[in-house]
Amino acid sequence: MKLKALIISIKGTKLSKSEKIILSKKKPWGIILFKRNLKSNNQIKKLTSEIKKLTKNNKFPIIIDEEGKNVSRLKDIIHHNTTANFFGKLYKQDKVFCIKILNQYLHSLSEILKNLGININTIPVLDVLRSSTSKIIGDRSFSKNKKIVRELGNYTIKYLHQNKIAGIIKHIPGHGAAISDSHKTRPIVPLSLKKLNEIDFYPFKFSKAKFAMTAHVLFSRYDKKNVATFSKEIIYNIIRRKIGFKGILISDDISMKALKFDLVTNAKKSLAAGCNIVLYCAGNTKDNFKLINELPYIDKFTSKKTSEFFKFLR
Repeated sequence: MKLKALIISIKGTKLSKSEKIILSKKKPWGIILFKRNLKSNNQIKKLTSEIKKLTKNNKFPIIIDEEGKNVSRLKDIIHHNTTANFFGKLYKQDKVFCIKILNQYLHSLSEILKNLGININTIPVLDVLRSSTSKIIGDRSFSKNKKIVRELGNYTIKYLHQNKIAGIIKHIPGHGAAISDSHKTRPIVPLSLKKLNEIDFYPFKFSKAKFAMTAHVLFSRYDKKNVATFSKEIIYNIIRRKIGFKGILISDDISMKALKFDLVTNAKKSLAAGCNIVLYCAGNTKDNFKLINELPYIDKFTSKKTSEFFKFLR
């Protein structure tokens, strides 16, 4: 997989002239939407429709992080006060009932997203919960039980695909052992490779997801200098070989404080390490232009390297 690409973000609920130029002329690989971009059903539909017109691509990747409860970009528009952990607890009580409810929930959520013009949701979180796990993960994780995390993660991807929505498994190779928040600082995990392989890598192994998002976590016993997003060793030897992920690898947001360099350097380091796509979430127009202009080898969504991963959306 030689794809190298960029996902941008925008500032408000309407596209500025500069953002229209970026989408129509520069043609990034995709766009991610946040609460600041989402006001009402009609406004979102107009926004996504305009994005597709400008990119001349009805399947242009329009992404959202809609997990429910604490991580809900559509909180003011739809109300689904559920969590992954709710399904993990339900699974322990009644596996069959849990899977039925999960299926119905994901079908309803997918229908809402498709109606709004969104085709990718950054779920499921496959981090295995621990008593010391950073609160940033918390009830976004299915369970402390790695088998439950894997099982529900696999069902989530299966049902999303059945409903013509792509999912993104995260945060590969695992954020559950981190005790700090990578939005604010660089988490360091000192666990051995054996322990990580036994627990943290387990839910990600041989997932049928088309996309995975990296963890901005430093696994000090494996790579003392680089977080997973910047680590060739972790991406090639752990994520690609040991875990066996074959799909498109997306960095977590390159504007997060776990990454210590400027945006362009963060982007270049991510791509050089083996990420296929760089994700930028802060929505600054100048930064969008800078990233596109200073990464001249960026592939567009129209690339044949990408299209095969979207056959199931048609």
